Amino acid sequence: MKTAVIKLSGKSIDQFLSEETWIMQIKNFLHQYDGMVIVHGAGNIISDWATKLGCKSEFVNGHRVTDDDMMDIVAAVQNGLVNAKIVSRLLAKNIKAAGYNGIDNDLFVAEYYNTELGYVGVPKLNSQTQWLKDLIMAKTIPVFASICRDSEGHLMNVNADLFTMVLAESIQADSVIFLSDVEGVKIYGTTQTHISESDIHHGIKNGEIKDGMIPKLQSSLNLIKKGVNKVWIGNDLHQLTHTSKSKGTWVVSSSKVSA
Repeated sequence: MKTAVIKLSGKSIDQFLSEETWIMQIKNFLHQYDGMVIVHGAGNIISDWATKLGCKSEFVNGHRVTDDDMMDIVAAVQNGLVNAKIVSRLLAKNIKAAGYNGIDNDLFVAEYYNTELGYVGVPKLNSQTQWLKDLIMAKTIPVFASICRDSEGHLMNVNADLFTMVLAESIQADSVIFLSDVEGVKIYGTTQTHISESDIHHGIKNGEIKDGMIPKLQSSLNLIKKGVNKVWIGNDLHQLTHTSKSKGTWVVSSSKVSA
Protein backbone atom coordinates (compact mmCIF):
# COMPACT_ATOMS: atom_id res chain seq x y z
CA MET A 1 0.00 0.00 0.00
CA LYS A 2 1.50 3.31 -1.13
CA THR A 3 0.53 5.90 1.46
CA ALA A 4 1.36 9.59 1.97
CA VAL A 5 1.27 11.31 5.35
CA ILE A 6 0.85 15.09 5.24
CA LYS A 7 1.51 17.14 8.34
CA LEU A 8 -0.11 20.59 8.48
CA SER A 9 1.15 23.34 10.75
CA GLY A 10 1.18 27.09 11.07
CA LYS A 11 0.01 29.04 8.04
CA SER A 12 -0.58 25.84 6.08
CA ILE A 13 -3.64 25.14 8.25
CA ASP A 14 -5.11 28.56 7.45
CA GLN A 15 -4.35 28.11 3.74
CA PHE A 16 -5.85 24.65 3.71
CA LEU A 17 -9.05 25.96 5.26
CA SER A 18 -9.40 28.89 2.87
CA GLU A 19 -7.72 28.23 -0.50
CA GLU A 20 -9.37 26.11 -3.15
CA THR A 21 -6.05 25.11 -4.72
CA TRP A 22 -5.18 23.12 -1.61
CA ILE A 23 -8.25 20.95 -2.03
CA MET A 24 -7.21 20.30 -5.63
CA GLN A 25 -3.78 19.20 -4.45
CA ILE A 26 -5.29 16.84 -1.88
CA LYS A 27 -7.38 15.28 -4.63
CA ASN A 28 -4.23 14.92 -6.74
CA PHE A 29 -2.53 13.10 -3.89
CA LEU A 30 -5.45 10.70 -3.66
CA HIS A 31 -4.86 9.81 -7.32
CA GLN A 32 -1.12 9.38 -6.84
CA TYR A 33 -1.34 7.22 -3.71
CA ASP A 34 -3.49 4.35 -2.48
CA GLY A 35 -4.48 6.64 0.37
CA MET A 36 -3.30 9.35 2.69
CA VAL A 37 -3.33 10.57 6.28
CA ILE A 38 -3.31 14.14 7.58
CA VAL A 39 -1.70 15.06 10.91
CA HIS A 40 -2.04 18.60 12.21
CA GLY A 41 -0.68 20.81 14.90
CA ALA A 42 -2.25 24.04 16.14
CA GLY A 43 0.71 25.83 17.68
CA ASN A 44 -0.09 29.49 16.99
CA ILE A 45 -3.81 28.98 17.61
CA ILE A 46 -3.09 27.27 20.94
CA SER A 47 -0.78 30.12 21.94
CA ASP A 48 -3.43 32.70 21.02
CA TRP A 49 -6.07 30.93 23.09
CA ALA A 50 -3.63 30.46 25.97
CA THR A 51 -2.95 34.20 26.01
CA LYS A 52 -6.67 34.97 26.05
CA LEU A 53 -7.09 32.61 28.99
CA GLY A 54 -4.11 34.02 30.90
CA CYS A 55 -1.71 31.11 30.35
CA LYS A 56 1.90 31.71 29.31
CA SER A 57 3.29 29.69 26.40
CA GLU A 58 6.81 28.32 26.87
CA PHE A 59 8.80 26.07 24.53
CA VAL A 60 11.91 23.93 24.92
CA ASN A 61 13.46 22.67 21.65
CA GLY A 62 10.12 22.92 19.90
CA HIS A 63 8.10 21.20 22.63
CA ARG A 64 5.41 23.16 24.48
CA VAL A 65 5.69 23.13 28.28
CA THR A 66 2.32 21.63 29.27
CA ASP A 67 0.81 21.80 32.74
CA ASP A 68 -2.80 20.84 33.57
CA ASP A 69 -4.29 24.11 32.36
CA MET A 70 -2.26 24.15 29.16
CA MET A 71 -3.16 20.53 28.46
CA ASP A 72 -6.84 21.45 28.61
CA ILE A 73 -6.26 24.26 26.11
CA VAL A 74 -4.21 22.05 23.77
CA ALA A 75 -6.86 19.33 23.76
CA ALA A 76 -9.76 21.75 23.29
CA VAL A 77 -8.14 23.73 20.47
CA GLN A 78 -6.23 21.06 18.59
CA ASN A 79 -8.41 18.00 19.05
CA GLY A 80 -11.66 19.96 19.10
CA LEU A 81 -11.65 23.15 17.07
CA VAL A 82 -8.89 22.60 14.51
CA ASN A 83 -9.57 18.92 13.86
CA ALA A 84 -13.25 19.60 13.33
CA LYS A 85 -12.53 22.45 10.90
CA ILE A 86 -10.17 20.34 8.78
CA VAL A 87 -12.54 17.37 8.61
CA SER A 88 -15.48 19.64 7.87
CA ARG A 89 -13.57 21.32 5.05
CA LEU A 90 -12.73 17.98 3.41
CA LEU A 91 -16.26 16.65 3.68
CA ALA A 92 -17.69 19.85 2.20
CA LYS A 93 -15.47 19.26 -0.85
CA ASN A 94 -16.69 15.67 -1.27
CA ILE A 95 -13.53 14.12 0.14
CA LYS A 96 -14.17 11.35 2.64
CA ALA A 97 -12.53 12.11 5.99
CA ALA A 98 -12.81 11.29 9.69
CA GLY A 99 -11.28 12.93 12.75
CA TYR A 100 -9.05 11.01 15.17
CA ASN A 101 -6.36 11.38 17.79
CA GLY A 102 -3.71 9.06 19.20
CA ILE A 103 -6.07 7.82 21.90
CA ASP A 104 -8.71 6.47 19.51
CA ASN A 105 -8.84 2.68 19.16
CA ASP A 106 -6.03 2.63 21.75
CA LEU A 107 -3.59 3.36 18.93
CA PHE A 108 -0.80 4.97 20.98
CA VAL A 109 0.25 5.30 24.61
CA ALA A 110 2.72 8.12 25.27
CA GLU A 111 5.78 7.97 27.46
CA TYR A 112 6.96 11.17 29.10
CA TYR A 113 9.47 13.08 26.96
CA ASN A 114 10.84 15.03 29.90
CA THR A 115 8.96 15.32 33.19
CA GLU A 116 10.12 18.94 33.53
CA LEU A 117 7.99 19.75 30.46
CA GLY A 118 4.83 18.37 32.09
CA TYR A 119 2.35 16.38 30.00
CA VAL A 120 4.59 16.14 26.94
CA GLY A 121 4.93 12.69 25.46
CA VAL A 122 6.54 10.39 22.94
CA PRO A 123 3.89 8.12 21.35
CA LYS A 124 4.42 4.35 21.34
CA LEU A 125 2.32 2.02 19.20
CA ASN A 126 -0.13 0.18 21.45
CA SER A 127 -2.47 -1.69 19.10
CA GLN A 128 -2.86 -3.11 15.62
CA THR A 129 -3.11 -0.64 12.75
CA GLN A 130 -5.26 -2.73 10.40
CA TRP A 131 -8.35 -0.61 11.13
CA LEU A 132 -6.39 2.45 10.04
CA LYS A 133 -5.05 0.78 6.89
CA ASP A 134 -8.59 -0.35 6.00
CA LEU A 135 -9.80 3.22 6.36
CA ILE A 136 -6.99 4.52 4.15
CA MET A 137 -7.62 1.89 1.47
CA ALA A 138 -11.28 2.95 1.44
CA LYS A 139 -10.07 6.41 0.34
CA THR A 140 -11.11 7.98 3.63
CA ILE A 141 -8.56 10.44 4.99
CA PRO A 142 -7.94 9.98 8.73
CA VAL A 143 -7.22 13.42 10.18
CA PHE A 144 -5.17 13.13 13.38
CA ALA A 145 -4.72 15.63 16.18
CA SER A 146 -1.50 14.75 18.02
CA ILE A 147 -3.13 14.16 21.40
CA CYS A 148 -2.32 10.92 23.23
CA ARG A 149 -2.70 9.45 26.70
CA ASP A 150 -0.23 8.08 29.22
CA SER A 151 -0.51 4.66 30.87
CA GLU A 152 -2.74 6.14 33.61
CA GLY A 153 -5.14 7.83 31.21
CA HIS A 154 -3.87 11.40 31.54
CA LEU A 155 -4.05 13.43 28.34
CA MET A 156 -0.66 14.00 26.74
CA ASN A 157 0.54 16.72 24.39
CA VAL A 158 2.70 15.28 21.59
CA ASN A 159 4.69 17.40 19.17
CA ALA A 160 2.88 16.94 15.86
CA ASP A 161 6.12 16.33 13.93
CA LEU A 162 7.03 13.54 16.33
CA PHE A 163 3.49 12.15 16.12
CA THR A 164 3.76 12.19 12.32
CA MET A 165 7.00 10.22 12.46
CA VAL A 166 5.62 7.46 14.69
CA LEU A 167 2.36 7.24 12.74
CA ALA A 168 4.19 7.05 9.40
CA GLU A 169 6.42 4.28 10.75
CA SER A 170 3.40 2.38 12.07
CA ILE A 171 1.67 2.24 8.68
CA GLN A 172 4.90 1.99 6.65
CA ALA A 173 4.17 5.16 4.70
CA ASP A 174 5.92 5.77 1.39
CA SER A 175 6.09 9.57 1.61
CA VAL A 176 5.92 12.12 4.43
CA ILE A 177 5.26 15.79 3.71
CA PHE A 178 5.87 18.44 6.37
CA LEU A 179 4.02 21.63 5.44
CA SER A 180 5.16 24.54 7.60
CA ASP A 181 5.68 28.30 7.64
CA VAL A 182 9.04 28.17 5.84
CA GLU A 183 9.81 27.48 2.18
CA GLY A 184 12.47 24.93 3.18
CA VAL A 185 15.42 24.34 5.50
CA LYS A 186 18.00 27.12 5.57
CA ILE A 187 21.61 26.22 6.36
CA TYR A 188 24.96 27.46 5.04
CA GLY A 189 23.16 30.78 4.59
CA THR A 190 20.65 29.59 2.00
CA THR A 191 17.56 27.39 1.65
CA GLN A 192 18.68 23.91 0.66
CA THR A 193 17.05 21.71 -1.99
CA HIS A 194 18.42 18.53 -0.33
CA ILE A 195 19.96 17.99 3.10
CA SER A 196 21.60 15.01 4.75
CA GLU A 197 22.16 13.97 8.36
CA SER A 198 25.54 15.71 8.49
CA ASP A 199 23.96 18.93 7.16
CA ILE A 200 21.29 18.78 9.86
CA HIS A 201 23.82 18.25 12.66
CA HIS A 202 25.84 21.18 11.31
CA GLY A 203 22.77 23.44 11.21
CA ILE A 204 21.75 22.59 14.78
CA LYS A 205 25.30 23.11 16.04
CA ASN A 206 25.71 26.55 14.47
CA GLY A 207 22.19 27.68 15.39
CA GLU A 208 20.72 27.97 11.90
CA ILE A 209 18.35 25.10 12.74
CA LYS A 210 16.46 25.86 15.94
CA ASP A 211 13.12 25.83 17.77
CA GLY A 212 10.37 23.78 16.08
CA MET A 213 12.59 22.86 13.12
CA ILE A 214 14.71 20.65 15.40
CA PRO A 215 12.04 17.97 16.13
CA LYS A 216 10.83 18.24 12.52
CA LEU A 217 14.26 17.36 11.13
CA GLN A 218 14.98 14.77 13.79
CA SER A 219 11.71 13.09 12.85
CA SER A 220 12.63 13.32 9.16
CA LEU A 221 15.98 11.61 9.71
CA ASN A 222 14.37 8.81 11.69
CA LEU A 223 11.82 8.28 8.92
CA ILE A 224 14.53 7.96 6.27
CA LYS A 225 16.42 5.49 8.45
CA LYS A 226 13.24 3.46 8.96
CA GLY A 227 12.68 3.08 5.21
CA VAL A 228 10.33 5.92 4.24
CA ASN A 229 11.21 6.75 0.64
CA LYS A 230 10.57 10.50 0.58
CA VAL A 231 10.50 13.23 3.21
CA TRP A 232 9.87 16.83 2.12
CA ILE A 233 9.68 20.10 4.07
CA GLY A 234 8.20 23.28 2.60
CA ASN A 235 5.32 25.74 2.66
CA ASP A 236 3.58 25.15 -0.66
CA LEU A 237 2.09 21.87 -1.81
CA HIS A 238 2.27 23.05 -5.43
CA GLN A 239 6.06 23.00 -5.26
CA LEU A 240 6.23 19.32 -4.40
CA THR A 241 8.24 17.96 -7.31
CA HIS A 242 11.49 16.11 -6.79
CA THR A 243 13.70 18.24 -9.03
CA SER A 244 16.70 20.44 -8.41
CA LYS A 245 14.65 23.52 -9.33
CA SER A 246 11.78 22.90 -6.94
CA LYS A 247 11.35 24.88 -3.74
CA GLY A 248 11.18 23.04 -0.47
CA THR A 249 13.78 20.71 1.02
CA TRP A 250 14.14 16.97 0.52
CA VAL A 251 15.72 15.06 3.41
CA VAL A 252 18.01 12.39 1.97
CA SER A 253 19.94 9.47 3.42
CA SER A 254 23.37 10.84 2.49
CA SER A 255 25.00 14.03 1.23
CA LYS A 256 24.83 12.60 -2.30
CA VAL A 257 21.75 13.90 -4.11
CA SER A 258 19.89 11.23 -6.05
CA ALA A 259 17.60 11.99 -8.97
